[in-house]
Amino acid sequence: MTGAPVFTISKEFAFSASHILAGLPEGHQCGRLHGHNYVVVIELAGTEVDDRGFVMDYGDLSPLKSFVDDVLDHRHLNDLAPFAGDRNPTAENLAAWIYAKATVEWQWPVSGVGISETPKTWAWYRG
Repeated sequence: MTGAPVFTISKEFAFSASHILAGLPEGHQCGRLHGHNYVVVIELAGTEVDDRGFVMDYGDLSPLKSFVDDVLDHRHLNDLAPFAGDRNPTAENLAAWIYAKATVEWQWPVSGVGISETPKTWAWYRG
């Protein structure tokens, strides 16, 4: 027997930023100042669609676009509050931060957030 059908939508955003990762072996490429052209994918899910046929209107995702553009783009990620102290601004931690913001602050039905630092690498956070 299968569960209820699930509808999913996703939208992609992009930003460029720098970071330094602490706690790595000497000489590790990520232990020195470097940057990435990041891609963020947010996935939202629901067992039903609304009267318009949407899980969520893509236009209602504008707070995430503003967050990416105003908070993340062309920043040094180590300077952002969630990454003060011992928490590295890794793709994994970025995905978890965006997931928490979208589910708690914006109360979206997020099923996952993916972060890519390079065309061949992805980190996903799913609640």
